[in-house]
Amino acid sequence: MAENKRDYYEVLGVEKGASADRIKKAYRKMAMKYHPDVNKEPGAEDKFKEINEAYEVLSDEQKRANYDRFGFAGVDPSFGGGSGFGGFSQSGFGGFEDLGDIFGSFFGGGSGFGGFSQQSRRQSRRPRQGADHYMEMRINFMDAVFGKTETITLDVDETCRHCHGTGAESPDDVEVCAKCHGTGTIMEQVQTPFGTIQQQVVCDECRGEGEKIKVKCHECHGSGYEHRKVKLDIKIPEGISTGQQIRIPGKGGAGEHGGPNGDLYIEIIVKPDPLFQRQGNDIHVTVPISAVDATIGTTIEVPTVHGKVELKVPEGTQPGQRFRLKGKGVKSKKGQGDEFVEVKVEIPKKVSKKERELYEQIRSGKHASVFDKLKDAFDGEKDNK
Repeated sequence: MAENKRDYYEVLGVEKGASADRIKKAYRKMAMKYHPDVNKEPGAEDKFKEINEAYEVLSDEQKRANYDRFGFAGVDPSFGGGSGFGGFSQSGFGGFEDLGDIFGSFFGGGSGFGGFSQQSRRQSRRPRQGADHYMEMRINFMDAVFGKTETITLDVDETCRHCHGTGAESPDDVEVCAKCHGTGTIMEQVQTPFGTIQQQVVCDECRGEGEKIKVKCHECHGSGYEHRKVKLDIKIPEGISTGQQIRIPGKGGAGEHGGPNGDLYIEIIVKPDPLFQRQGNDIHVTVPISAVDATIGTTIEVPTVHGKVELKVPEGTQPGQRFRLKGKGVKSKKGQGDEFVEVKVEIPKKVSKKERELYEQIRSGKHASVFDKLKDAFDGEKDNK
């Protein structure tokens, strides 16, 4: 089975010595790309499962250590949880009960080689919270400014409401495994050139659980969870920006042994707007005006995310000059932003004969009533178009 699997580090696209933070970031990126709710391409769901399997191992310090040491066998329950070796009997190695004691005498501690002592086996059966899941949500620019409620459909594995994650029809249907007596492990002895090796392996009767179910739950058929398709109303707060996340508690991966689900983190991607640009809570917009309006001044109507407002452009306004509209930006927890209007002075590529005459008068210094005449000429040209 392991022959068909890709290396977990390769799956997440990280190097073997990658930090836990690097692995988490790589997982988030891959999970958001291949999540079945956002990626409908063939094979995306299988890819998503492969990514989650890789992260489940590499995000767990003990599982990762055993995977690095033994490969896929180190995280295969049938192999013994990755211990590989149990212990040497006294006849094999003078007085050491198992190989873990040998390592413990050198490195300290008594957890056992590979970390799979009976204590850690018992801990593995405790309720554990499921893995966190990640996905992307793309929203429009205005929805990010003012917020909205978005309804999504999600496939979720939730703790079975009947058995509460035990997988049993009733509490009386759970019994201690008779073979391992609840430890989850059994000891096997094999002969080697070094003597008799006493190897600790996962109990084949209870698969390491230490318990067996007599009657499986009629709702989940023993899995402990139910697969449901649910609709969620996601409240997007006003002022949210690209890269921010919304946490949905309990909608991540299924917990183990009755443990709670992980959380779902939705990363917001805001689509660009053709008119407005956002920097923090401030909005930036460019407005074109004519050379005449820039020269003699005017009042223009400019767009804001809150609607149109009037802006007085003083005479002598220069190209690229900016005007501030206080309080017309984005409102968020950090405060209220402003809007900055940049003036783009447009120079006509062609002028009429009348316009040329007026420009010539300006250039020759005949200023008496020239600006009024020039403005009237421009207005007349606009009316004729």
